[in-house]
Amino acid sequence: MASIPLLRLSLPLHHRQHSGPTALLLPRPLKQTLKSPPCLRHAPRKTTTTTKCTYTPTPATDRLISAAAYFLPLFNGLQYGRFLFAQYPIVAAPFQPLFPLLSLYHSVPSASFVTFFGLYLGVVKNPNLSRYVRFNALQALVLDVLLVLPVLVQRIFTPGRSGIALKLTAWAYSGLFMFVVACFVYGLVSSVLGKTPYLPLVAEAAGRQLD
Repeated sequence: MASIPLLRLSLPLHHRQHSGPTALLLPRPLKQTLKSPPCLRHAPRKTTTTTKCTYTPTPATDRLISAAAYFLPLFNGLQYGRFLFAQYPIVAAPFQPLFPLLSLYHSVPSASFVTFFGLYLGVVKNPNLSRYVRFNALQALVLDVLLVLPVLVQRIFTPGRSGIALKLTAWAYSGLFMFVVACFVYGLVSSVLGKTPYLPLVAEAAGRQLD
């Protein structure tokens, strides 16, 4: 019996620490409960694209042909300014340099007819020319056609040469003359600068013919 205590004393120290009741009171090691942070999603970067607008200047030949086309309705429209020229001679002063060329133009038989179809077939219907040139030439031709209508109306109704009929004719002719001159100046200056003029009552009809 005396050997039993000796056996108990001979047990190792670490065995006795874990075999006793105090071993149940030792805290267990904590498990790792922390979760790794979620991966951050980067928002897609916005890419901006820039477009460069290139400006192509109108060639000098296109501007020259376009400007020359507007002389046709001017030559045929100067006749409507005779009432203004008679009443205000100063109005005719800017057109004095054109009168010799105008007289030469009217001295050629069917000059207006030949010029009209030459401009239509040689420029408007020419696919080798740019749309800029063809549009301006067609505008000039449509304006020239509109100038024929007052002459036809005058020949049909034959207004009197005195009284209220003469005054109405003078007002109509003077207004038409100023309209033609305004269209000529606008078309000429725009063509020289390389810009596209849009004449009232004419541009829409010309655009439909080319489209």
